[in-house]
Amino acid sequence: MSLCRVVRPCFQILKREKSLSSLSEYRDRSLYKYFIDIQTRWRDNDIYGHVNNVVYGEWIDTIVNKYLIEKCSLQPLQSSSIGFVVSSYCEYYSPTSYPSIISAGLLIKKIGKSSVDYQVGIFANNQTTKAAAVGGFTHVFVNRITHRPHPIDQQFRSKLLTIFHEFHQK
Repeated sequence: MSLCRVVRPCFQILKREKSLSSLSEYRDRSLYKYFIDIQTRWRDNDIYGHVNNVVYGEWIDTIVNKYLIEKCSLQPLQSSSIGFVVSSYCEYYSPTSYPSIISAGLLIKKIGKSSVDYQVGIFANNQTTKAAAVGGFTHVFVNRITHRPHPIDQQFRSKLLTIFHEFHQK
């Protein structure tokens, strides 16, 4: 039996869907609703002279948690529910390096019963209109003690909705 006979009927299932972050519209600065500036550090650069990919993950985590603490009143050490990261991603379009100030922009892609999908645009030199990288992650909010999913309360949800961006795929 040839491989084509096996793969062809399953092609639509096996074909990788285009992720939202790979669409060029998500590189546009105008889509992001909440911003912070972050100074790059000498240690952020790797041997190739640009910011190491691990640092982008730190920046993404920083802006999400800053928003949750400042705007949603999350108290990480005391809140009854906490967010567990269940998936993460980052796509890179152009390098950043030290010394520069990057601007991280945040939007919410999806709010579920107990989960939130965040997307972050990383803008080099705090001036560009196209993101150098686009990444994000999904939080599932769980009870601090049982670690079971915990519904997002209405007040928290309303704060998240202030940076929600509804996206319709073509």
